Amino acid sequence: MFLPVGDTTVIDGVLEDLETDDRIDDVYVSTNERFADEFEAHLETNDYHKPQLSIEDTTDEDEKFGVIGALAQLVDRENLTDDTIVIAGDNLLSFDVSEFVDFFRQRETPTLAAYDVGDYDRATSYGVLELDDDGREIVAFEEKPDDPPSTLVSVACYGFRAADLELLETYLAGENNPDEPGWFVQWLVDRERVDAFTFDGAWFDIGTPESYLDAVAWQFDGDSTIHPDASLEGTTIGANVHVMEGARVTDAILRDCVVFPDATITGGTVERAVIGTGAELREAEIQSALIGPELTLADLPAGR
Repeated sequence: MFLPVGDTTVIDGVLEDLETDDRIDDVYVSTNERFADEFEAHLETNDYHKPQLSIEDTTDEDEKFGVIGALAQLVDRENLTDDTIVIAGDNLLSFDVSEFVDFFRQRETPTLAAYDVGDYDRATSYGVLELDDDGREIVAFEEKPDDPPSTLVSVACYGFRAADLELLETYLAGENNPDEPGWFVQWLVDRERVDAFTFDGAWFDIGTPESYLDAVAWQFDGDSTIHPDASLEGTTIGANVHVMEGARVTDAILRDCVVFPDATITGGTVERAVIGTGAELREAEIQSALIGPELTLADLPAGR
């Protein structure tokens, strides 16, 4: 969520839209105790007025409520009684959230944002929907199907009416799957009308290094950027290369990669990779990899 994309971060793209929409009264950033300090520090360093932290009382993985369980707890903890927009913080959206709010208020139904990923294999990782002839009402929804009927998927951006929020406890009381919001949507579609806000452009679910690199490439239209305080000597730069502040690159080849602050790369080739803060690479051949912060070449497996 905090990964930089251009002059902002993934989650700030959402928070900035919510901050500027006068129809949005309160913004809750829901996390658990394990990540509370990081979220609190991030919010304090940005000039926001609406966002406030709402912390689940869990730290260990086996204590987590699941997404719907956490949402139900948030509704109860913050006493939410108004129509509510719910957006996953790792969503990079090409539409303005205000457009979604316009549609949600116009339809006066539970609503989700939907995007055509154009690939049936990729669609199996998401909630897949089918629409009526008008292209608005969802007539079928299936979470992570093995054989998807379409490539139109839910992108974890939802509009729930106050009455829909009351159904969360009913859903959970039936021992339904609490882990993915799509299961709740599938349950809801079987009971009442749910509409879809479809959009063109782009959408990225920032869950892998590959999706992050794709998102950065989209943001910069494939161009490369080098921070003024980075140091590059004798280095070949290809497309979609982004080198951040304090990074030092010498006699290397960089293609389609993001190099985080204070990383050091000497010699070798880095391609389709994310190099974390403070990492040190010497004469390394890196391809399709995520190199974590503070990693040195000695930490890499032999031959990598």
